[in-house]
Amino acid sequence: MKQCNQCGKCCIKYGNGDLAVSQDEIDLWELFNPDIFEYVSGNEIWFDPKTGERLSQCPFLDIVPNKNPQAPMKYTCSIYLDRPEDCRHYPSLISEMVRDECEMIEAVDLNNPNKAQKQLDLIMQDSRPSSYS
Repeated sequence: MKQCNQCGKCCIKYGNGDLAVSQDEIDLWELFNPDIFEYVSGNEIWFDPKTGERLSQCPFLDIVPNKNPQAPMKYTCSIYLDRPEDCRHYPSLISEMVRDECEMIEAVDLNNPNKAQKQLDLIMQDSRPSSYS
């Protein structure tokens, strides 16, 4: 399994509000990150603060400046340390990586998905809650 190359596929796929967010996260944003909270509507995320319309992409997904026009685009998250828990825990399963065409996965991982899952679990151990199993 490769390290994340910042292809942005996960953020692009799920960044249109297709993420769950907890009330605790919303409450913390309201108190400490009003610049994030302004994109919340009710208990859902990523709404335009001016129009109230749902955004088609996460407003905090940024393209990394690239000096080589032939190089693939890379993305970064401007709220990385305060991103939703759904973002923190992704990817959690090899099957979702395959479904989402994650560029971390390699052919060898598909030949032995149990071994790949164990490797993914090690890679993601710092991003998941201690109760995750």
